[in-house]
Amino acid sequence: MTESHRDEPLELAVHSMPKPQDTATGQASIYGRWKLLAVTLLCSLPALGAYLAYFGIHPQGKAGFGELIAPVRPVGGQTAVALDGRVRALSTLKGQWLLVSVGSALCDAACQQRLFLQRQLRETLGKDKDRVDWVWLISDNDAVDASMHKPLGDAVVLRADQATLDSWLDVPSGQAAAQYLFVVDPMGNTMMRLPALFDGAGAAKARADLQRLLRASASWDGPGR
Repeated sequence: MTESHRDEPLELAVHSMPKPQDTATGQASIYGRWKLLAVTLLCSLPALGAYLAYFGIHPQGKAGFGELIAPVRPVGGQTAVALDGRVRALSTLKGQWLLVSVGSALCDAACQQRLFLQRQLRETLGKDKDRVDWVWLISDNDAVDASMHKPLGDAVVLRADQATLDSWLDVPSGQAAAQYLFVVDPMGNTMMRLPALFDGAGAAKARADLQRLLRASASWDGPGR
């Protein structure tokens, strides 16, 4: 080393030490991110629960009693006719869970039993029954007997043609729509079918299926449209 270099002052690169407030700010930022992640996860749980209730109750697509319909059958531009003759778009039924049955306007004893069970199933939901409308779709052009008006009570009664029934409801090959109660979600998707006739044990299982769906959708669905 030359003499001139020895006489020069030694230069040291000194890096500033982190300030305490910078460390605290970093820790707060990390805590904030974890807190945001936790809140996001909690907010997502209802949607995840609804998804599982729709499609993951059982790996074979079976609910406790009903059978899940996958893919779901969304309502489109189909129309039906009310008993007073007015045409009604089926999409106007959106906003409520629906329990739907299908049958002839003549409605024999078996049909009346199905309607009775449909109404009673809704009643067993207690305070949640106001989130569910029961719908009777008439599949022919015969007149509804006047004696049926009182038992139907607050049911939505519409006359629908076969093309409408086929496009909105999902009936297994070789079966008739009258053999099932169809569950439609508030978005208008037909997503489950239940046997239309059941005993006491079957009624309890059907109610459990509906309650599971109603609980899973409670965060985004309420009574009324």
